[in-house]
Amino acid sequence: MPIRCLVLGAALLAAVSVPAADAVKPLRVLLVAGGCCHDYATQTRLLETGIEARVRADVEVVFNPDKSTKATFEIYGNPDWASGYDVVIHDECSADVTDPAYVERILAAHRRGTPAVNLHCAMHSYRWGDFRQAVATGAENGGWFEMLGLQSTGHGPQQPIEIVFTDRAHPIAKALADWKTVNEELYNNIQVLPTAKVLATGRQLVPPKPKKDEPVDPAAKPTESNAVVAWTNEYGPNKTRIFSTTLGHNNDTVADDRYLDLVTRGLLWAAGKLGDDGTPAPGLALEAK
Repeated sequence: MPIRCLVLGAALLAAVSVPAADAVKPLRVLLVAGGCCHDYATQTRLLETGIEARVRADVEVVFNPDKSTKATFEIYGNPDWASGYDVVIHDECSADVTDPAYVERILAAHRRGTPAVNLHCAMHSYRWGDFRQAVATGAENGGWFEMLGLQSTGHGPQQPIEIVFTDRAHPIAKALADWKTVNEELYNNIQVLPTAKVLATGRQLVPPKPKKDEPVDPAAKPTESNAVVAWTNEYGPNKTRIFSTTLGHNNDTVADDRYLDLVTRGLLWAAGKLGDDGTPAPGLALEAK
């Protein structure tokens, strides 16, 4: 699906004013991606191109081609790994990376104030212990969930998800419309932390499955599942801005203009560059092509 600069829309166009765009430094964005179960080689290109087509941003990609659940990233070995970036996008799928010291280096940067955007399988990364149950705030294995603002443990089958923005007054949601995805994974919600604010929910209908060697009962009804799919969070003593969405399993979703608009607006908000009226800071928006 071609990447077009569409629905970020009038709110973005209105922001191209004084100061002149040439005088505004592009946002420095770090995108960390890799690990299990997804076509990250393609999705990093889609995200980089899609974001840079919508706002003045330089997206630097750190990609690990390791397709296991133990993918790690050399950049996190440096305690100052986030220095110089305006916002970090976590697009890892590293469920079995369980070294507390490694995860603490990631979280420390965000507690100090570096904003974050978390996509899809980032919600299922860096977890250990009894993470199938609600993890208490302050627990040794709860740090990643506290940064996210929501705890998820799994997902159902791939079916379309009906997205509804429940907080239309929020700057991220302004200018965005409800939509229905292609086949996607709806992540469950074990708990939404008090520091988080829900922006959008998803509704998924799963067709009934036939019993072994039997046809599907024509009277059987689909199973309905509902979950939060986009939210914001304030993390740590500095109330660092965090935006997250569980959407983004398939390439067609990541390439969707509506998804790229959502991620870009979430990125702007996290970086403190999205006004209360939903317009980006002057000089950051790009004209539609």
